[in-house]
Amino acid sequence: MRTIYKSSKLDNVCYDIRGPVLDEAKKMEDAGQEILKLNIGNPAPFGFEAPREIVQEISDNLTNAEGYIDSKGLLSARVAVANHYTRHGIHQASEENIFIGNGVSELIVMAMQGLLNNADEVLIPAPDYPLWTAAVVLAGGKPVHYVCDEESDWYPDIADIRRKISARTKGIVVINPNNPTGAVYPEEILKQIVDLAAAHSLALFSDEIYDRILYDGTTHTSLASLADSRTLCVTLNGLSKSHLITGYRVGWMLFSGNLPDARSYLEGISMLASMRLCSNVPAQFAVEPALRNDETIKGHTSQDGRLRKQRDIGYERLLRISGISCTKPKGAFYFFPKIDAGRFEIKDDEQFVLDLLRSKNVLIVQGTGFNWFKPDHFRIVFLPEAAILERALESLEDFLTDYKQI
Repeated sequence: MRTIYKSSKLDNVCYDIRGPVLDEAKKMEDAGQEILKLNIGNPAPFGFEAPREIVQEISDNLTNAEGYIDSKGLLSARVAVANHYTRHGIHQASEENIFIGNGVSELIVMAMQGLLNNADEVLIPAPDYPLWTAAVVLAGGKPVHYVCDEESDWYPDIADIRRKISARTKGIVVINPNNPTGAVYPEEILKQIVDLAAAHSLALFSDEIYDRILYDGTTHTSLASLADSRTLCVTLNGLSKSHLITGYRVGWMLFSGNLPDARSYLEGISMLASMRLCSNVPAQFAVEPALRNDETIKGHTSQDGRLRKQRDIGYERLLRISGISCTKPKGAFYFFPKIDAGRFEIKDDEQFVLDLLRSKNVLIVQGTGFNWFKPDHFRIVFLPEAAILERALESLEDFLTDYKQI
């Protein structure tokens, strides 16, 4: 029989959050070892529970969710999203320009498939959430990474964005609050990105899935609220993180701004939405009650909240490890520490996290998995309770005591 190969479209695609290191962790688990998984932002395994009223709302509507619905999504859900963004200063928000999806992940892929021709370019932050880069590649496009500056709280380097705009550039991706760095961008940075997009007739894609997970009084500004009628803005968000229902898979994509010039693009998105018939219907009944009570996560991120305490404890513990530095995250639930690669002779950061896993049974993700260009960072989730997090970081410190990469 002829060998069956994977598509060459996958050659430059990676998603190392669930990549080869996780495969090794699964083998270790199958052999009876316990693994502390700090690789993925999944609140449920760490004891975070969804609001009971949302679970009840879905349960009560199961008999109303047995058939296909409008490919854009449940009308009540889309109206709730439109009202939510109107309250946040996006005055063009309309249920007609909102698509509900199986989480933001599906919508990222759909947004790029509907936009890109072969060799079209999209500017994506480095580090990034790797699905953005993968989605561009799978759509036949070329991801071009602009640098976020660790010395400036991981804010985007505007000059680098400007340098990398070409005749083939179709859009700019902004991830705010950022995964993996936890940076939250101020209005002056966002306005500069909006101005660049307007000047070059580029679409803006704003991934705002962590917009409610904020610390220290930090505020979030939706990018679309700063854009005018010259620029198409595509805002992606959902309930997975803010309402602790990652498994329900419900997100949305809002088109606002220069809609007349994006008519063809919207037709393409509508076609792609119709081809998958509709997204998961039961979970869509969570949208309206969730956005009506939009304070779910604040109990965890406030000064006495669990996430805030875990962030503070984890951050202070990281800084006590010789050879590690870290910018304090203002949003989301990740650390993206820098490791002294020269001191530990790290040339391959995937090998580094594999060595840590095999030695200490702690699973993290290498920085290059987020399209960072040097093997000198890694991402840690700070969802575990403080005692577990401290134990993991003690294991990391012990591991680094005499570590040299072979």
